[in-house]
Amino acid sequence: MAIGFDKGFELHAQGMQLRSQRAEVIAGNIANADTPNYKAKGMDFNKAMQQASMQQQMGMSRTNSKHFDIRTELNNNVDFRMPDQPDTGDGNTVDVQVERNLYLENSLEYQAGVQFLSGKIKALQKVISGGR
Repeated sequence: MAIGFDKGFELHAQGMQLRSQRAEVIAGNIANADTPNYKAKGMDFNKAMQQASMQQQMGMSRTNSKHFDIRTELNNNVDFRMPDQPDTGDGNTVDVQVERNLYLENSLEYQAGVQFLSGKIKALQKVISGGR
């Protein structure tokens, strides 16, 4: 009986990719904190994970190169964030403190995901080696 590693780790791997994508969005906001008229972007991680889970359950795959890649369509979860602060006059909606907190939270959640996957891999290695 073969173990399907791709199926066992697929959702966790997608979660790690989404966390990485979210970190890039937040870092982009921080980098553009002083750019006039820049609008802060955000990503709803829970919504993105629900879509990734739905995609995995439906087993979507591209069967013809002329088909639209629905996976790209589902993972487009970046949108403009509603500002928490009034406009400072330059049209920029980035609140650096909020962005730093979001980045820290995302980093901690990414690290937790890495530790979780590491634990799963160690457990599988133990099973394969017979508990040695």
